[in-house]
Amino acid sequence: MASRNKKLELKAGAFAFRLLERGFLRRSPENAARYGAKAAMLAYRIDKKHRVRAAENLKLAFPEWSDEKIQETVKEVYRHFGRVAADFMRAEIRDPQEVLDSVMVEGREHYDAAAALGKGVLGITGHFGNWERMGHFCTLMGIPLTVVARDADDSGINLSMSKKRAAQGFEVLSRGNTVRQILSRLREGRLVGILPDQNSNDAMVPFFGIPAGTTLGPAVLHKRTGAPLLPIYFAHLPDGKYLLRIYPARFYEDPETPPEEIMADLNQVLESMIREFPSQWLWLHDRWKRARRLGLI
Repeated sequence: MASRNKKLELKAGAFAFRLLERGFLRRSPENAARYGAKAAMLAYRIDKKHRVRAAENLKLAFPEWSDEKIQETVKEVYRHFGRVAADFMRAEIRDPQEVLDSVMVEGREHYDAAAALGKGVLGITGHFGNWERMGHFCTLMGIPLTVVARDADDSGINLSMSKKRAAQGFEVLSRGNTVRQILSRLREGRLVGILPDQNSNDAMVPFFGIPAGTTLGPAVLHKRTGAPLLPIYFAHLPDGKYLLRIYPARFYEDPETPPEEIMADLNQVLESMIREFPSQWLWLHDRWKRARRLGLI
């Protein structure tokens, strides 16, 4: 029965994806964003599972917040990712000049310094802001970019997403057995983007002061290659523009530094961005899933 329900969910998701894609492609960027936010509020009303999960996660991260503020933030999370989805659906027809003109950059010198070392760069970001547009902007700035991403469960959606990402000029490696490919891209001097902000069975590392199942992959790659770890995030500003914030590169030259310590530092950077823009992180994801299973929260 569970397998059948999963198949029905995938079919419904694929149908909704294609329906929304056609709608967004017919609209201007501004109308697509409004349409995306409205569609997301429809999802908010019918998607109890993720609506409740987002509220629970926000209560964990911001225990001082009132229930009213949490519920308003959950709604804005849905609206935000509705706008992000609309923008991504239009990736193949985006005006490159519009993308370039829409972004304020902080810290470009940190990327340049990291790239100049000649070891490639491990770009650490998350499901925050508009990470897909960030990839497009980076390629337009002349940064050779490879991103590690999970394949969509539906093959048709996966193909469509791959085409949209290819149209933005960056390479995508399917998450899984990609270590050899990542090492190759680093040797080529590329920026390899990794999003290590989802539940993992690797290790328990603090996130908002709460143990969270966290991948150790970026830390292990850094210790193996010496490639700098470069936190890089892309936030949507109130005026409709975007902020690309590049932090100073992280180096952990002591071979005894535990990978957990490295990932705790990287989690802290993401946490600081989320605190500044709290509705722009994917609170719908079960980030503390392993912690709950272990009885830690």
